Amino acid sequence: MITIKSNREIELLRIAGNIVHETRMYLIPFIKEGITTKELDTLAEDFIRSKGATPSFKGLNGFPATICASINEEVVHGIPDDRHLKNGDIISIDIGACYKGYHGDSAWTFAVGDVSPKKEELMLHTKESLFEGLKQVKPGNRIGDVSHAIEEHAKKYNLGVVRELVGHGVGTSVHEEPDVPNYGKEHTGPILKEGMCLAIEPMLTLGRRDICILDNDWTIVTEDNSPAAHYEHTIVVTKDGYEILTGGIDG
Repeated sequence: MITIKSNREIELLRIAGNIVHETRMYLIPFIKEGITTKELDTLAEDFIRSKGATPSFKGLNGFPATICASINEEVVHGIPDDRHLKNGDIISIDIGACYKGYHGDSAWTFAVGDVSPKKEELMLHTKESLFEGLKQVKPGNRIGDVSHAIEEHAKKYNLGVVRELVGHGVGTSVHEEPDVPNYGKEHTGPILKEGMCLAIEPMLTLGRRDICILDNDWTIVTEDNSPAAHYEHTIVVTKDGYEILTGGIDG
């Protein structure tokens, strides 16, 4: 069931989203060659708890960590471990925070040192696709309008659009209805209404869109080992558009 959030709920979602944004900003100076993803995870958990919130992902369906840290060909759900970031890597960090029962959810992809021009373009165009989708968010439009805008921007740059993983509603659960695919037809799907809260999250690849899951039953990678990028904001539909709850255009 798709829920319309009250003003009180939106304020709690706004606080949760801001904690996610602050956590991401806090981590940025540490995202550099030599640090381990487990160290980043510890930093994120300590910061989230210092804000009176709890990590949304830790323990969710058995996930063992606070953040998802997905490197290069890893699309989502990378488990933090003892791997050291290397110059030229890209890393997608997905952060969730729960404040008084309400969740914020956002992902961003970062360059480690000097990355290849192809990886830079992947990151740029994936981020652009997120904001192309957001342009379609307003009451009366449909989920398919958002999905179509994301897909069309990705196709313009010959990027693979992962289909099995989608955006979603956000509220007292991290994942609520409706699904928000990153591909689709205009003027189809649920109608957007003021008060709906959504996580919109394009996941694009430099190669084919096909994915597979690693033996840890969590981490999803590109089948052809091509790099992937992931950008996500939680937003609320307003009377004339949307409000980003988890940061802004630069994070």
